[in-house]
Amino acid sequence: MERATIPTATRPDLPGRILRTSDTRAVYSVREVARLLSLSLGSTYALVREGEIPARKLGGRWVIPKKRFHDWLNEADEQDNRASEGWA
Repeated sequence: MERATIPTATRPDLPGRILRTSDTRAVYSVREVARLLSLSLGSTYALVREGEIPARKLGGRWVIPKKRFHDWLNEADEQDNRASEGWA
């Protein structure tokens, strides 16, 4: 029996390659995080190097652990919500 996968998005930088919902990788690339945050690749690398975005350098490559990235993003959102409560 053949297993079906449902494509979720295509990547313009990799023609013909499809990201699948069954992606079990533990990390994002800097390019993927840049796309998720709608930032330029250069800005994202700067944030990674400055330690703003949680990342690790493995060999010569930066990787962003998915769980730490999403925790960081949720924490930033909660801080924004708390800061804006005083303005309501």
